[in-house]
Amino acid sequence: MRWWQPALLASLAGGLGWGIRGQYGHETGAMIAGVLVGGVLVFLFGRGADKLTAMRAAALGAIAIGIGGSMTYGQTIGLTQNQPVVGNWEAWRWGMLGLGIKGAVWIGLAGLFFGMGLGGVRYTWRQMFGLMAAMGALYVGGAWLLNSPFDPANKVLPRIYFSASWHWQPDAGPELKPRREVWGGLLCALLGAWAWAGWVRRDALARRLALWGMLGGVGFPLGQCLQSWHAWQPEVFRGGGWATLAPHMNWWNWMETTFGAVMGACLGLGLWLNRDLIRLHRDETTPMLSAPVEWALVAGHVTLLLLGEFSRLRWANALYDPGLVIACIPLVAVAGGRWWPYLALLPITLVPIAGKTIRRLAYETPKIGEAAGWALYGMLPLAATVAVAWWIARREEFDGREAARWALLVNAWLYCGLNFAFFDFPWPWLAWTARTPNAIVYAVCVVGITVACVTDARRRRG
Repeated sequence: MRWWQPALLASLAGGLGWGIRGQYGHETGAMIAGVLVGGVLVFLFGRGADKLTAMRAAALGAIAIGIGGSMTYGQTIGLTQNQPVVGNWEAWRWGMLGLGIKGAVWIGLAGLFFGMGLGGVRYTWRQMFGLMAAMGALYVGGAWLLNSPFDPANKVLPRIYFSASWHWQPDAGPELKPRREVWGGLLCALLGAWAWAGWVRRDALARRLALWGMLGGVGFPLGQCLQSWHAWQPEVFRGGGWATLAPHMNWWNWMETTFGAVMGACLGLGLWLNRDLIRLHRDETTPMLSAPVEWALVAGHVTLLLLGEFSRLRWANALYDPGLVIACIPLVAVAGGRWWPYLALLPITLVPIAGKTIRRLAYETPKIGEAAGWALYGMLPLAATVAVAWWIARREEFDGREAARWALLVNAWLYCGLNFAFFDFPWPWLAWTARTPNAIVYAVCVVGITVACVTDARRRRG
């Protein structure tokens, strides 16, 4: 395998997943990119691997990539493109620095946990629970150290602050509405987990892949360069070939797609360079969760997830809002469960995405009747992913590569299809909308992933 193959295929998966995340948002939306990039890399590097171990690695990375969704970044992007600061290079550089730091923390967490699943160092569910508790404590300390004080009513903000502030807009009033930042808390949590896994547990792959993930965070400011260029130089887009295309460009979504493509490429290249450290063998000695506990954790997590996302219960919204909290049960259960790795990569990741699709298309727009929306965008996809998860888990002849191949194909087409409906079906032969160019790129990504999977299957049969 050449270096460019994992870099390219993971880039397609990352661009597709992160671009789709733009419609669904936050922690659960980011997991779309996690299941696709993790699926690609296990598919490429999982030949002959133990199936459960390989799927556990992909699930750990997919869950961890959702943690960074706690960070606010809309106002950080605003420092590089909002009208009051257009032309202010100091604000632009500060905003880009903030995006780079937040991107590094975000993808660094994914790289760390993905590496923890791939490197052959076995983490028990008790160790994972202890790690999450320690990361929670580090998060609180880091937020206190780097993200406080925060008293916008009295115009008191942290010393290192990457959102809207009176420093950049001194004449602004209450309409400024600075957002609370938590990147410092997550940075301390990441560094603590990195030190523990990398040096205490001597997990070299986790240590290195976390750094490659942090490098992948540069995709955030790189993607924003295009969007800020459009904001700073609008006249460039009024002539030539841009005059036709620019009105149909969703610049924000292009930023997200670019971010995902860069982070996927970095993780793919980083894993290829460290492929000699991959150890995906079966471990029969590590204590596992009992079946009743495992299924109780499924029920508990899904219930809290649905209440936090879709109910008006304040306690549920507050409890299941921080990324570290949302990730705790899944990470512990994936580390100790026999079914959780399959469920996390398929139906559990789907649940909030399907719910948001139904809410958008059957209630907010609406584009489809409620009963049809629940059936088409909820029950059918959920039943399909449960069936596929069960089928993959039961196929004893599957190695890690084959299991990941099927999960990847199902997820790529499923999320692209849900997003296409979310985009209101922007077929390229119809009148173009601001969704059409992105939909075309997503289709190219899905086709590229599919070709790689089908070609590999034919090669193996031949």
